[in-house]
Amino acid sequence: MRMSQLLGQRYKERPVDAAWESHAFLLRGAYMRLQTHGVYTFLPPAIRVLQRIEGIIREEMIAVGGQEVCLSPIMDEEGLRQPSDGASFRFQDRGAHALVLKDSHEEAFVRLCRHEINSYTQLPLMVYQFQRAFRDEAHCRGGLLVTRERSMKEACSFHDSQADLDHYYMRCYQAYQRVFSRIGIAEVVPALAAPGIKEGDAAHAFIFLTESGEDAIVSCDQCGYLAKQEAATGRITSYPEDPLPLEKVHTPSKKTIEEVSEFLGVPTKKTAKVVFYESPASDQLTVVLIRGDIEVNETKLAKVTQRFLIPAVDEKIDAIGAVPGFASPLGLDPRACRIVVDASIAASGNLICGANEPDYHYLNFNLARDLPEAEVVDAALIREGDGCPLCSAALQLKRGIELARIFQVGDVYTKALIMNYHDAAGVLRAPLMGSYRIEINRVFMAVIEARHDRYGPKWPLPVAPWQVHLCALKMKNDVVKEAVERLYEHLKRAGIEVLFDDRDERPGVQFAEADLLGIPIRLIVSEKGLNNREIEYKRRDRDESGLISLEQSITMVLKWIHESEEGDEEKDVS
Repeated sequence: MRMSQLLGQRYKERPVDAAWESHAFLLRGAYMRLQTHGVYTFLPPAIRVLQRIEGIIREEMIAVGGQEVCLSPIMDEEGLRQPSDGASFRFQDRGAHALVLKDSHEEAFVRLCRHEINSYTQLPLMVYQFQRAFRDEAHCRGGLLVTRERSMKEACSFHDSQADLDHYYMRCYQAYQRVFSRIGIAEVVPALAAPGIKEGDAAHAFIFLTESGEDAIVSCDQCGYLAKQEAATGRITSYPEDPLPLEKVHTPSKKTIEEVSEFLGVPTKKTAKVVFYESPASDQLTVVLIRGDIEVNETKLAKVTQRFLIPAVDEKIDAIGAVPGFASPLGLDPRACRIVVDASIAASGNLICGANEPDYHYLNFNLARDLPEAEVVDAALIREGDGCPLCSAALQLKRGIELARIFQVGDVYTKALIMNYHDAAGVLRAPLMGSYRIEINRVFMAVIEARHDRYGPKWPLPVAPWQVHLCALKMKNDVVKEAVERLYEHLKRAGIEVLFDDRDERPGVQFAEADLLGIPIRLIVSEKGLNNREIEYKRRDRDESGLISLEQSITMVLKWIHESEEGDEEKDVS
């Protein structure tokens, strides 16, 4: 490819709204352009990188027996097992049928495969696709971090037993590790994640660790425990005491934990608070009692209750006899609400809690005595400094970006959509499912976040848009022009992918734009070098430069490419 013909103009100025380096470099390097809010157009260099990323993913999916399909993102909204949320794009066709652009396709995979699978002999089976996903995000940000349209690899597998699903799940887990290793971002680590409300218990997210990430990650440097904060468990310090008599005290207008703690002169860890939730699926409120210094993990709570939960409004809280600001589970009708108590309450004694009476609280609340039939659950959001669930060492909070997720779905979709197969005894059964996703646009940006300097990206060879960036200094010089044109043709004949800067630009402009493009191998042909039958090379991916003979240039480039491919194979073996 000649740069004189390459679509896109590169520029020096950093966009004022680019908070991420990847966002700035992708715009400055003419990899993408903003089309409308949250939607980007990709130019030829970006298309080449995305195709290489997809190619690596495709190879790994084929290696685990995946079969590629292509499902339409357009689905008939009527009859969907899981109704679309408010962020889905909806429209009607000419016949006034309600249609929706889905951002995930588990249901579509089941609807396809339920007509094609009828025997256990066809299992396990995995189908995957590369598709656009659409979501009407309220706050698009971070370049490709949160957008309204994104490229996805989605896959679903079907199994005749939990053991088979477990085995295949680990194969896909390892395949994802190989994907990120081959792409060249070792900073991606697998972390425990929270499965869906009604789905299985196994789920992992593949996280690109970066201080500017939006996801909170709980980690233990001692034993390697790693989990998204939404899924993390831990050992929270407890404060057991011998029970003292329950005592009601006057706390005028003291509604918040901080106000009550200050008024009574106790730390927040010696208080208990009540949080109320409602669900569109039920009239029954969920009442959570948790220690005052701990926040509710709403993801864990939704899994416990098997409901989508939102904070309850005061009118509904009043309706069950609770007093907002002074609430307590004591005295509430268990038929009107579901009371759950976090384990932090069970392990601590003589706490302060509301009295369900304006301006009053109780001293010395003890769960075993005062609420003995309570349902005790883990609903706590793990914090930095809490104990590791595996080794008890202090946990740390890190930041990251979720690039991919795998999880066991179980039979929730296959049963609901009546997908059955005959087992070895001829009995009809619903297969178990696994789901496997990769957000390709996020992977694209993560490579740049992991591999860049102040001048531009440093693409690893396996995903670079071109392998070689060929520059000619003083293209109008006949000797230079003849030599570089000949080298360009020889590189192409050797199967090397080359971007040839054939423009008659100043060296500073050429090199600055070469840095913005980030191609890993740069070859520079100049009159001075040709006088010694040499050309200059620069390895942008290694911060290495030097001179090589013109005759050996193609051999050296092929050697570098081969070394990169061998490195990928060694990573796969390890």
